[in-house]
Amino acid sequence: MGRRRAMRTVIACAAVCGMSMLAGCAPSPPAPDAGTVELFDGRTLDGWDILKCEAEVRDGAILLKSGDGIVQTKAQYADYVLELEWKALNAGAFYDSGIYLRYTEIPPNAPWPKQYQLNLTRGQEGNIPGIKAATSRGLVKEGDWNRFRVTVKGETISLEINGKPAWSVGGIRQPKGYIGLQAEVPRGGQFLFRNIRLTPLAGGG
Repeated sequence: MGRRRAMRTVIACAAVCGMSMLAGCAPSPPAPDAGTVELFDGRTLDGWDILKCEAEVRDGAILLKSGDGIVQTKAQYADYVLELEWKALNAGAFYDSGIYLRYTEIPPNAPWPKQYQLNLTRGQEGNIPGIKAATSRGLVKEGDWNRFRVTVKGETISLEINGKPAWSVGGIRQPKGYIGLQAEVPRGGQFLFRNIRLTPLAGGG
């Protein structure tokens, strides 16, 4: 009986070691290099600039209240994973907002940057205007909170919507820039944003 138990133990250990070796061969996701940063603390707009619009904190979320403008981070970022939740308050009707990435300036006499924008127009949520491959359908819950996970690495941007892959595209030329939330009120309606987190990726700023 002792020998049989010993053999079973050896076989079990070999199986565990084999599984560990296989797991070590699997590709790993990009490694964060500085830990996750809470871009929005849920109470104040510290760390954000409000340009040409009105915004406030309501029930732990940023409310884009009125005007054509943008609420943007004070710092610029290069490579990162951005996670946030958004909700359109014009559910059932037309709504329009956006999330801007890697821009460095807003043109004179314009309310918003030129690129790159993750659209939040009804029916086009998450799409980047002008980039055909950056489109998806059917992943958004209208009238509810939606979760975006955006990976920006080098010249590539990838998007997950509510935990499902939406698209991945290359050719992103601007290496670094702000993150901005687009206000287009009243035409596009009011929006809420919450749980805004950023994880810098190795090699990025």
